[in-house]
Amino acid sequence: MRTLGSRGERGDAAVEVVLAVPVLLFLIMLVIQMGLCFHGDQLVEAAAQEGVQAGRVPTGSSTSAETRAHDFLDRLSPSVAASAHVWAARTSEVTRVEVTSRVQQVLPGLDLTVSGSAEAPTERFREDR
Repeated sequence: MRTLGSRGERGDAAVEVVLAVPVLLFLIMLVIQMGLCFHGDQLVEAAAQEGVQAGRVPTGSSTSAETRAHDFLDRLSPSVAASAHVWAARTSEVTRVEVTSRVQQVLPGLDLTVSGSAEAPTERFREDR
């Protein structure tokens, strides 16, 4: 025999699923977005290091450092390279490269930017005395 109270809970599972699924999907997309952000951060940091290595040698220049960083990003991630901005400076003492890029969007309205920089002493040729 059924009681009247048991009829009131009919369909509750469907309501719970309707409420829970969007929240779970949002959380999954957020995890994916953070993964892309972390990946982009690693890429721009590595590109800055590549650029510094090209610019710090005695025959290097700030232009060669920028070109090397752009080439590195083009090879590994064209989506990151498309929005990348590379800045390089070389003095007689130090070579510095900064790379900034936008992260690929998974969640609408979440515009994330990653940046990385590297710095190293500029190599100089010294004659033996």
